[in-house]
Amino acid sequence: MPKINGNEIRPGNVLEHDGGLWVAVKLEHVKPGKGGAFAQVEMKNLRNGSKLNERFRSADKVERVRLEQKDQQFLYESDGMLVFMDTETFEQIELPADLLGERRPFLQDGMTVVIEYYDVEALNVTLPQKVTCQIVETEPVVKGQTAANSFKPAVLDNGVRVMVPPFVAQDEMIVVNTETMEYSERA
Repeated sequence: MPKINGNEIRPGNVLEHDGGLWVAVKLEHVKPGKGGAFAQVEMKNLRNGSKLNERFRSADKVERVRLEQKDQQFLYESDGMLVFMDTETFEQIELPADLLGERRPFLQDGMTVVIEYYDVEALNVTLPQKVTCQIVETEPVVKGQTAANSFKPAVLDNGVRVMVPPFVAQDEMIVVNTETMEYSERA
């Protein structure tokens, strides 16, 4: 695995540090008046979700890990485990449902997701950035209420609450950004 200097760390990089696998979440380069510059890195453990703040000087060497990404299809959920199938080899793997966290409701049957592997261990599931959902409940459209940036609450078919523009009506299909959990556009 390639070693990189402490000042080459970027958000999203996966690092091997203190015997664990960490992803760099936030990064700030600090140049104090006295002493050398360093990178203040907020990291999240990929295995247990714990967070860590660490300082890396430019002379520090860190192992950068490359994760293998595979497209896999979601099949079904059983006993809190999500079952995915490799679209090339048709092998099936089970992952805990809490790996997706609050994005879990956006996972739909037959959806293709990207699973990141470290050797044979599955560490992360990435949903498509945009998912189409149906609105099952929202307030009716009020004529003349189209002021800029006025949003109203809506409940989607998966139970998630999002804010939508006033022109969107009940039973319409909309596109939701799974990263920000916000309305994106009409479908």
